[in-house]
Amino acid sequence: MAGSRALLRQFPLLLPQNRWGTAYEGFVTAQGRDFHIRVLLPEDLQLKNARIECSWSLKKILHRYQHILKQRLHSCPDLVSFMVELRTVLEIALKNTQDLHVPRPPEYYSCLVRDLEILGWNKVAYVDTGLTTVRLKAEDSCGRQHLITLKLNAKYPTEPPDCLVDFPVQFAISWMPQNSLLDIYNQFLAALESLKEFWDALDEIDGKTWVLEPENPTRSATARRIAIGNNVSVNVEVDPRHPNMLPECYFLGADHAVAPLRTKLNNNMHLWDPEISLLQNLKDLLEIEFPSRAVLEKSDFAKDCGICYAYRLDGAAPDQVCDEPRCGQPFHQACLYEWLQGLPTSRQSFNVIFGECPYCNKPLTLKSSTKKL
Repeated sequence: MAGSRALLRQFPLLLPQNRWGTAYEGFVTAQGRDFHIRVLLPEDLQLKNARIECSWSLKKILHRYQHILKQRLHSCPDLVSFMVELRTVLEIALKNTQDLHVPRPPEYYSCLVRDLEILGWNKVAYVDTGLTTVRLKAEDSCGRQHLITLKLNAKYPTEPPDCLVDFPVQFAISWMPQNSLLDIYNQFLAALESLKEFWDALDEIDGKTWVLEPENPTRSATARRIAIGNNVSVNVEVDPRHPNMLPECYFLGADHAVAPLRTKLNNNMHLWDPEISLLQNLKDLLEIEFPSRAVLEKSDFAKDCGICYAYRLDGAAPDQVCDEPRCGQPFHQACLYEWLQGLPTSRQSFNVIFGECPYCNKPLTLKSSTKKL
């Protein structure tokens, strides 16, 4: 309810279409213009699986920014945050669309070419034919490759370019009219180093464990779902500013398998040591060894959903498991929800539906939110 009120304050023209908060329709305003939009959330309210519908004109404006919006759907904690990000991207897109039709004075081109020469053409990954978009490449101290995309308006360098980066945090530049692309590049390098420990921690997880989700993590992704055993995994949400601190953790799997892990985590929290790696800390607290990439294959953990017989459903892996130890069949939450709704013996109370496992007929409970510590 609090989220709905916050959304209404920020976007008074975007209204809920049902009492469950899974559909919103209305308008988002940017630069004095209203754009029709519809947001459809799944039953579990997971933002990463949301569907955004909009008018043809808005779709055309945002066409070049689709990958950014997809990243934001996965990284934003709630719908309010995503809508704020969408509005910001829309304002940038509108500004750049308008700037395309503004003739650049000769000084603009001479200044831009001079800045690029000072910076060094070896740092340039892409320049569009109109000299309005520049993409620069950089390597951090660990050899990771990064890109920053600059959208320049007709008033450059009086006004700074818009900067698009694949960061888990906001990247804001300090700019004065006498600054150049070299100043932005140096600020970009400094920001890369500030995120070094965060990326180090996640790179170790990616390299030494089997990550079930996300399938192809971007540099802005802060969460990893790590396989622990057959149909048992832990999802960790790492704070980019404090990557050496205990991350938010929740377990996925049958209760008989995850209950001991929850107990160990709660009992051993005091053992967390910020001087050692995040992965080693998790091993110590949970008193386990994560399955090795050198010994096992991902297919040993990536079990297909028992209803749709696929592993991926709209990008999501199965995240529900039958609690019966002799069954342990995994399901996608959306598949299981539809299955249980279709059973005449199922009953629902608020956001919880009670039914039976499609495989073993044992009692099964499904909540709309899968997060549990």
